Amino acid sequence: MNNASLNAFLKELIENMPNDWLRLTTHRLDIYDESQAKYQFLDELEKLCATKNASSEALSALPTAFDYIRLGHPLSCVLEWSLAKENGVASDQIISFSSQVTPILAVLRKNLLDGVATRLYHKKGTASPVDASLIHSTYGYKFEVIEIENLNEITEFNGSNVFISHSGTTDLESGDHIDFTVGLDPRYGSIIAVNDSSASYVKEIQHVRRRETIAMTPADCNTVMRKLVGLPAEDFDTSTIAPNKTTVEETVKSITGSGVTPLFGSSGLSVQYAIMMGIIDWSNEQFAGKKIKVVIPPNCYGGTNDQARRVAVCLDHVEVIDLPVDGGNDMVAGLDKVLNEIAAKDAVPFVIVEIPTNPRVEVPNLDNLQSVLTKERVTSTGRNAVDPIFVIDQTFCPNFHFLGNKAFLANVQTLSYVSGSKFPSGGLCTAGYVTSNEKASPIMSPIQKHLTTCDNEATNLQTEILAKQLPSMVQRIADAYKNTREFVDFISEKLPEAKINFVSEELAAQGFTPSVFSLDLPTKGDTDEEREMYKRALNLKLINMMIETIPGESKYCVSYGQLKGCYWTIPATSTQGTTKEGDKDYIARVALSPDLNLEKHKEVFADFVAGL
Repeated sequence: MNNASLNAFLKELIENMPNDWLRLTTHRLDIYDESQAKYQFLDELEKLCATKNASSEALSALPTAFDYIRLGHPLSCVLEWSLAKENGVASDQIISFSSQVTPILAVLRKNLLDGVATRLYHKKGTASPVDASLIHSTYGYKFEVIEIENLNEITEFNGSNVFISHSGTTDLESGDHIDFTVGLDPRYGSIIAVNDSSASYVKEIQHVRRRETIAMTPADCNTVMRKLVGLPAEDFDTSTIAPNKTTVEETVKSITGSGVTPLFGSSGLSVQYAIMMGIIDWSNEQFAGKKIKVVIPPNCYGGTNDQARRVAVCLDHVEVIDLPVDGGNDMVAGLDKVLNEIAAKDAVPFVIVEIPTNPRVEVPNLDNLQSVLTKERVTSTGRNAVDPIFVIDQTFCPNFHFLGNKAFLANVQTLSYVSGSKFPSGGLCTAGYVTSNEKASPIMSPIQKHLTTCDNEATNLQTEILAKQLPSMVQRIADAYKNTREFVDFISEKLPEAKINFVSEELAAQGFTPSVFSLDLPTKGDTDEEREMYKRALNLKLINMMIETIPGESKYCVSYGQLKGCYWTIPATSTQGTTKEGDKDYIARVALSPDLNLEKHKEVFADFVAGL
C-alpha cells in the first residue's frame, strides 16, 4: 500500500472510530484473545485497510487489542502500525509510551540482566532525558551518554546504540549502527523504533510498558495521528492545568484525611513504581549498606507482584519476601513473623499489602495490625531494628482513613496509593495517586523525584478528568456498596451453599465499603480435580448468562469502580496473570457500579440457580 492510500484510510478511520476507543480504559474480554492480543486486532485491521473499509460498523467489530489501556489500546496499535508501515518494520517493533524516559529504561534493564553495554546518543543542542547519576545509583543500570553533531558519528559497537531524537514522536531517524531510535515529544510522550537486529528486545520493552508506565494515551495518540495525516488537532488548554491540579490535590486530602500533598502518576503501576524506587532511594540514603526486604502477598494483584520482583532482580541488595494473606492465612500473624526475621537480619522492611485483599475481600484485625507494625524489634546483635514502611494499595476502598493524624496507623510510616482507572475517575482515565501520613511524609519527596525521573506523572487531560470525577467519588462508593450489599444478600438467599467473599456488616460500619465481591460457586465431583473443573465451568456459565442477557450493563472485564454497569472476571485468568499458578484464584469476581439495573441482575441470577 502506498502512503497516499494509507493516509486516506487513516483519515477515514480517525473520523469514524468508535467513541470508546478514546474514552475507555479497559475493554471487553468476551472479544479478546490474550494469546494474540494486539496481533488479532491488527490482522483484522489489515483486512479493512486492504478493502478500504473504515466504516464505524467495521471498526466497532474489531476484536479487543489489549484488556488494559496501559498495555496498549486500539489507537496506540493503529499509530504504531501506521508508523511501522512508513518505516518498513514489523508493527510490534514500534512501541508508544506516555513517558519519554521509560522506553530507554526498558533497553537499559534488559542489557543489565544480559550483561550488554549501552550507549545513549543525542544531538548537540538537545538534552538527554535520562538522569544518568540517579539511574546509575538507584536502578543499577550502566550506560554512556554521548553528544553528537550527526548520525554518522554513531559507530559499530559491541552493545546497544540508542539514538534519542527530539524531532517528535513520528520522525524516527535511523542510521546504519542505530539499534533503537526513541522519538520524544514533551506533550505526548515517546515512540521507540526497534531495528530488526534488536527484535528480541520487543517483548521486554512491551512488558516494561505493561508494568512500569502506560502506552501513549488515547487522546494523545489521536492528536499525534491527526497531525500525521494532516487533520486539524487541538492541543490541551494549558490555562486549566493549575486549577485542575489544585482541585485534585485538595480533594484527595479531603478523601484520605491526610494533610500531605498527594502525587499523581499516569497509572496505578506508574505510581507504585515511583513508590518502589523512591523507597529504595530513601533507604539507600538513610540506611546505607543495609539490605531491603520487600514483603508482599504472593496472590495479590499480578502487576504489583510482578513489578516488585522485576525491581528486586536488578538490585543485589533488594529481595522479595512472600506474605500469604488469604485462604486461612492470617495477614497479621504472618507479618509479625516476617518482620521479626527481617529485624534479626538488620534489614529495611518495606511492606506492600492490599486492604481489603484481592480477590477474597478480606480485612485484617486492625488493632492487631497496628500492634505488629508499632512493635519494637531488635537485631540479632541487640540494636534497635529499622521500623517498617507500610504501603497500602487501597484501590478497593479509597475512602477509608488510614492516614490521618488520629488514624490507627498514625505512628507507622504509612503510604497509600489508588489506581485511578477505578473509583477516582470511574474508568475514564488511568491516572493514580499516592499520599502518606505525617510520619511517612519525608518519603514523598524521593517518590516525586522518581515519578519525575521516569516521566510518569499524570498527563494534563488525566488531571482534568480527575478534577471532574474525584469530588463525586465518596458518594459513588456509597451508592455502589449499597447495590453490592443488596446483590450479595440476594445471592446468599437464592444459593446459600455458595461461598461469598465480602466484608461483614461490622467491617462496613467501620468504613470498609467495597463494591467488589468474589463468588465460590458450589461444586460436585468425585475428585478435587473434577470438583475444580466443574466449578470453573460454572463460573463461566454464570458470567456468560449475565453478559448475554444484559449486554448493555454486564461486561466480562477486569475493572471496577466504573460509573455504570456490572463487571465480571476470573482473577486467575486476568488480574493474576503473572501470579504463580498455585496462588491463583479460579473464582468469579463481581464489581457493581452505583448505576445499574439491579433487579434485572437478580432475575438473571435466579434463572441461573433454577438451571443448576
